[in-house]
Amino acid sequence: MEFCDDCGSMMKTDGDEWVCGACGATTSRGEDESEFVSTDSQADEEVIETEENASFEGKPTTTDVHCDECGTEKAWYYIQQTASADEPPTRFFKCTECGKKWRGYN
Repeated sequence: MEFCDDCGSMMKTDGDEWVCGACGATTSRGEDESEFVSTDSQADEEVIETEENASFEGKPTTTDVHCDECGTEKAWYYIQQTASADEPPTRFFKCTECGKKWRGYN
């Protein structure tokens, strides 16, 4: 596995180069890559969306929340580390009924 020197994201192989899927940076592949393993694809259920307009549908749900908009107690969520590593992660929610989005801090 190779990581981008510019942004830290995982790089993928493309011919004789490593290419960063996040920022597009490239670097030459070395001669001795016996310890590297390349993957061509990733299953959709393994991808965690972190973009502002990410689709929540199909993500895990929880019933330990309360939507202030419609009162529903079920929401999709994902977890993202938004502060330093010694801080707890932030949970992002989307109401399954009205679509309202909010954050939860542990």
